[in-house]
Amino acid sequence: MGSPMHTFLKKSFILCAVIYSLAFLTLSSVCAASAEDMKGWGNGDEYNKLYNPREIDKLKGTVLSFKKISPLPGMAEATVLVLDDAGDKIDVHLCPVSFATPKDTGIKRGDRVTIKGSWAEIDGVDVFLASKVKKGEHYEFKVRLTKDGDPFWNMSAEQLVKERNQK
Repeated sequence: MGSPMHTFLKKSFILCAVIYSLAFLTLSSVCAASAEDMKGWGNGDEYNKLYNPREIDKLKGTVLSFKKISPLPGMAEATVLVLDDAGDKIDVHLCPVSFATPKDTGIKRGDRVTIKGSWAEIDGVDVFLASKVKKGEHYEFKVRLTKDGDPFWNMSAEQLVKERNQK
């Protein structure tokens, strides 16, 4: 039999191995969205080319609801926020559903928000492609880099942590 310190170290090692294994499996399942879940959302895909970082606009309004849509034929579904902007209903495209569902955004119906992004036309309809949704003074849900439109859903885990921690 080993000393109490040896037993403690052995148990600690096993516990760490289990924790790392679970973390790896969880991260793998979260980060490895299937190709179907991300279809049409790649940096070079038609949809992401619609975002124009040189023409950034800002909207303010109240969240009416959320919905899921396929922005372009064959694309994976998007999480879309429906905004009341002074009486106008505007569909604000946030991100792929596999990146964030309405619950994941931290935003809910009735919230007053400010949204930065770029206008685009899809099938003759004006939509707003969000880069950032701000609620109150201290909460932001970021989905793109404002400066160049790079989507967060295509970033590495390290890049994503860095970007989400910046103000």
